[in-house]
Amino acid sequence: MAQEVIWEDRKHILWFGISFDRYRIANGRIYCRHGLIRQQEHECLIYRILDISLERTLLNRICGTGTIIMRTRDASDAVLVLRNIKNSQQVKDMLSEMIEQEKEAKGIVGRDMYGSSRGPANQYYDELTDED
Repeated sequence: MAQEVIWEDRKHILWFGISFDRYRIANGRIYCRHGLIRQQEHECLIYRILDISLERTLLNRICGTGTIIMRTRDASDAVLVLRNIKNSQQVKDMLSEMIEQEKEAKGIVGRDMYGSSRGPANQYYDELTDED
């Protein structure tokens, strides 16, 4: 099955996309690939995202980048982080819209997601966001 890539970017260092962290949205999923020698790829269905937030430091604003943090209902990846991506506000808005569309299409209502943000997401959140 061919992937319909909706968005693709990589982690930026200042203005330059010269890292080995790549991010992609395709076919109702978010893919995060990390590493050069030992590559890891994480995949999360978009409708499983519970919460999305955006962090932009002063340097991020100067460079036009930001970090999107997503808490998910996925047991293996309770928190997904898209670090230092370009046009972060537009990407966050696009993701928010896609999340709502996917949940609506699958008939998922708010009560189906209650209680899901407890557990591993909270213990890993601080650890993942402090890696800048």
